Formats: sequence, structure tokens, C-alpha cells
Amino acid sequence: MRALPLTGLAAVAALVALTASVPASAAHGATAPVSAARGAVALLPASGAQRVNPDAHLVLRFDQPPVLGSSGQIRIYDAATDRLVDTLDMSIPAGPTERTKLPAAPYLSTPYAYADGPRATNADTKPGTPSAGAEAGGNKFQLTIIGGFTDGFHFHPVIVRDKTATIYPHNNLLDYGKRYYVQIDPGVITGFEGISGKQGWRFSTKPKAPRADAERVVVSADGTGDFNTVQGALDFVPDHPAKRTTIYVHNGDYEEIVYFRNKSNLTIQGEQRDKVRIHYANNEAFNPHPPNISTNEQPGTFPSRRAAFAADNVKAVHLRDLALETTLQGQAEGLLITGEENIVSKVTVIGSGDALQVNGSTYLPDVKVIGHGDTILGRGPAFFERCEIQSVGAFMWIRNPSTNHGNVFVDCSFKTLGGGQTELARLPANKGKNYPHAEAVLINATLNGISPAGWGPVDGDATHVRFWEYNSRNADGTPIDAAQRHPASRQLDKVKDAETIENYRKPSFILNGWQP
Repeated sequence: MRALPLTGLAAVAALVALTASVPASAAHGATAPVSAARGAVALLPASGAQRVNPDAHLVLRFDQPPVLGSSGQIRIYDAATDRLVDTLDMSIPAGPTERTKLPAAPYLSTPYAYADGPRATNADTKPGTPSAGAEAGGNKFQLTIIGGFTDGFHFHPVIVRDKTATIYPHNNLLDYGKRYYVQIDPGVITGFEGISGKQGWRFSTKPKAPRADAERVVVSADGTGDFNTVQGALDFVPDHPAKRTTIYVHNGDYEEIVYFRNKSNLTIQGEQRDKVRIHYANNEAFNPHPPNISTNEQPGTFPSRRAAFAADNVKAVHLRDLALETTLQGQAEGLLITGEENIVSKVTVIGSGDALQVNGSTYLPDVKVIGHGDTILGRGPAFFERCEIQSVGAFMWIRNPSTNHGNVFVDCSFKTLGGGQTELARLPANKGKNYPHAEAVLINATLNGISPAGWGPVDGDATHVRFWEYNSRNADGTPIDAAQRHPASRQLDKVKDAETIENYRKPSFILNGWQP
């Protein structure tokens, strides 16, 4: 994606903001007040709480907005053995904030060690270890494993929103049927004296997980479901269940990077669209690609780490009634999905450049996508129906090969944000590579703020490029004026192209014969 100017994006942000539904009550009983130098604070889960989900985040609520420090540690211990289970070191930066030439974390064949020793659960782990939870080498950032991807992701160990500080333990280190206590050093929160000893913050986890063959598990941010986090549920469900498994997500605010791969026969069903908000401040600078991997050219398992929500190399995965958003600018997908025979239905996707990336046969009915430019990226085939696409810059940069279709839109609307005009798709050379078989076809589209040329620029041979429209209309319902359309594009004729128009209305024709 090309770098986009920041002019006008602040105004656009107001258009794309979603109202978060934040859980206001504590799970497993009332929060427990703790005396602190910086005002009264409540703990969630409450000290002494039982039956806590092992994937729960740890929450401190203050009577005024807390300020994160840059020193000190957060430690979690097994209460039965005093064994150190996890360490979060606040002296380690979360991740890079700008594009650099620094290599991403090296690939590891086993899970990344969160502290000295093979795992943070090693009894010999030293609490003062400065490398706990960080990459090795001279450029250290926070690192956690998500979805079993052992290279790891950069992440924020503590996130402050308003008067709440949420602690993110490293994934999958807490277990069922255990008792834990938490220690927080002074300096983690400015002015907060911390929590010491074994009694200040204690809780116990549920005795056991849901049944391994459960066909439905529930996620609830307030802790009343089987899991607190979407990632926790994804890590639990089998990769290829015998029967379709549903992860049902209650309304709530889920601030987490979600990444999973090599799964099939899975539905992630939200309670209410736009009230199930899954989001994170992620982009290509904060989580760059692994070494020697280019997501621009390799359509298989990347993996790419820059999306807020990524489904990698999946089949028959259905996403329904969700809002997925990355809140950083740059190359940053709200949703990146790669695989075959997947469905994204009634989902809102908000990102920046490349807000939605689709690779592999995907059916997308009633989807809303909002981005800053090259808003829909990918290699297809993708069939969009009754969708609403909003963008500041070009709506798409499609890179499908000759072996499959690209993007097809039936009864969709396209609206340019920011008061200007832009193109439906562009096709520049990318690192010397062209995409001579790129395909983007609009059937019965409603267009608002589209430039007279409609398409372009197009680099290289456009002989086989399919930038086609049929019955495109202005926002007031009148036919568009196609007189100045880019010469690489084409207006389909109702009579001469009747068979083509009919075929392009069929998902199975576009999606490699698959009928969703």
C-alpha cells in the first residue's frame, strides 16, 4: 500500500468510530478495594475470587486516570508452590512505533521463552530477569505467543483506558484448577504503591475446561462465559472438529490481537453486530512480517502479524455479527482472512491501508468496510453482496492471478470519505511486479465520490485486466457518466454481455465452484 497523506484523516476518524460496549460489572463477586497511594483501587477478579477463567485479564480500577510507569514488574505465582508462572517487565517497550529495518523476531520451533529457562513456569526463573517476556538481542520488545505462532507478537502488557488499567498476562500460562497470587512493583503505575506479599491479590481458576468435544463455547468479557477472550476460546477449540463448533461472543469490548490458523468447520458468532467489538492498535510497524516473508507475493500461510483479527490458512470458517478494528494507521487490517470456502457475514471491518485483506474463496454478504486507502487488498476470489465500502483513497488493489477470479461486488455501495474523490481500484507495479489478470467487477453498484476516471492508475499490460461495471448509479439513483472512464475499464452491455452479467451474479461462478 502506498503511504497516504494524513490530511483529513482526523475528520474521517470521527466517521468511523464505533461505540464500545464495556463490561461495567465484576465477574465472580464485587471488586475488592485496595489501599493505594494513588487513590482507591479495585481489583478484577476480586481478591479471593473463585472459578476465574484462565484466560482472564487482570484489571485495576482507580478513582482517577492512572499513568503507566516505565519500570517495575508484574508477577504471577502459583499459590500452592510459590512457583513464578509469569513475569511482565514494564522496562521493555511494547513494540516498534515506526517502520525500521530491524528484523522481526526469529522463527522458533518451540514456544518463545518468556523468561530465563525453557518457560516462564520454570522454577529457576529469576524475578529480576530483564529479558522476561522480551525478544532476545539488542532490540528488545515485548513478546507473546498468539494462536500457537511461536515467533510471537509484540503486545502491550498493560493498557490504560480512562480509569482502568488492564494487565495482559502472556497467553496460556495460567491453568485450570489452580490458585494464584499477583505482585505488582511500585513504578508500574505512577504513584501506585503496588501489591506485595501473597495475600494482596489472590484468585483461583475454574476446576476444569469445557468438554473437549463441546460444539458451543461462550466468550464473555465480564467473565461469566467459558472464556473471557476470543483468543482463549480459539486456542481451546479443536483445529478440525468432527461437527461444526460455534464460539458465541457476548456483547462487549475485546481489546486483543486475534490470530488463528489451520482451523476448519468453525463459526465465530457475535451477539450483536457492532456491540461485539474486537480491536487492537496493530499495524505493520508494531508487528512487522517475519524475516524473508513478503505478504505481497506469497498467498499461502504467511503469517502476517499486522492485523487486529487474522484467520490464516482456514477452511469453512464463518464470522458473523462482529465488529473488527485496528486503531493504528499504516498498513493495518481490521480483518485478514486466508483459506478456502469461508464466510464473513454482517461484519463491520475498520482498518487503515489494506483494511480488509481476502485471500482464497470467501463469501461476504452484508459487510461494512471502512479504510484509508487500498481498503480491500488480496488475491481473491471474493464475492461481496449488499456490502457498504467506505474509503479515503482507492477502494482496492486486487492481485489475483489468472487461475482464479478477483473481487466481485453485487448490489454494493462505495462512498469516498473526507470530501474528495478517488478511484474504485488502482493497479500500480509493486516492487517491479505487475498484476496483469487483476479483476474487480461491480454489478448494480451505488457510487458516491468516485472520480470520473473511476479506475487507475494501471501499470503494465492491461489486456487481461477486468475492471468492469454494469448498471453503476450515483447516490441519487441516476446512471453514472462513464464517458471519462479509464481505458483499461469496461462498461458491460445489458444485451451483449447478458450471459457474463448473469454469471457474475452467482457466487459459485466466482468462488471456484463452491456454493456458500
